Amino acid sequence: MTPTVLITGASYGVGEQAAYQFAKEGYQVAITATKLTNLDKTKETLKSLGVQALCCELNLRSKESIAQTIQNVTSEFGGLNVLVNNAGENIRKLAVDVSKEDWDAIMSTNLTGTFFMTQAFGQYLIANQRPGSIIQVASVHGIVGAKERSTYGITKAAILHMTKMLAIEWAENQIRVNAVAPGRLETDSPSRAGTGNNPEYMANMLNKIPLHRLATAQEVAQAIYYLASPAANAITGQTIVLDGGVVVG
Repeated sequence: MTPTVLITGASYGVGEQAAYQFAKEGYQVAITATKLTNLDKTKETLKSLGVQALCCELNLRSKESIAQTIQNVTSEFGGLNVLVNNAGENIRKLAVDVSKEDWDAIMSTNLTGTFFMTQAFGQYLIANQRPGSIIQVASVHGIVGAKERSTYGITKAAILHMTKMLAIEWAENQIRVNAVAPGRLETDSPSRAGTGNNPEYMANMLNKIPLHRLATAQEVAQAIYYLASPAANAITGQTIVLDGGVVVG
């Protein structure tokens, strides 16, 4: 049977590139965004690769939306093998300025939504006695401290520990749970619209990176595919860091 992957947040960047990577490897692909129209570009590119993607509108703050997405994918493709949890929200604020509304919005999507999306997939695999692979897209902000990134970084640190906890709990079910933790990426992410266009800022950033380069979304996508592939069948509970050496520098 042709394997199937579900990728959340696939309208641009890592999610988009992950969709292309899995499609090239022969997977059936299901992709999500908060609005279906956000997936138009990804859908058309996948179509050019000969893949008819299933596009789903997903609200990670709703367990009903999560359950419906899993149901739609498994009904359409007859099964589901891999989940890539890429969807999330960012916030850049000093900790003293973060409001309760800011905190709740980021936590409900990045952490609570990711957990219950993972849980729903795990429940499906266990109920059907199927092995599977889950890849969480975290961030180096979940590993090292940074100014104005506390709320976002806290969610990503929690996701990294979630990866370890679920890897142990679900190992007996042959469900592997791993993560990738990218640093700043060379990507078209909306979050780069400001500082990413500032040559002085970018030069200063690159000087702090031992390899003096940013990773690309495609490189992260390739790491995600590796973790889902048979080549990584002995790997679970691990995080691949793609930051040019910042964490170890």
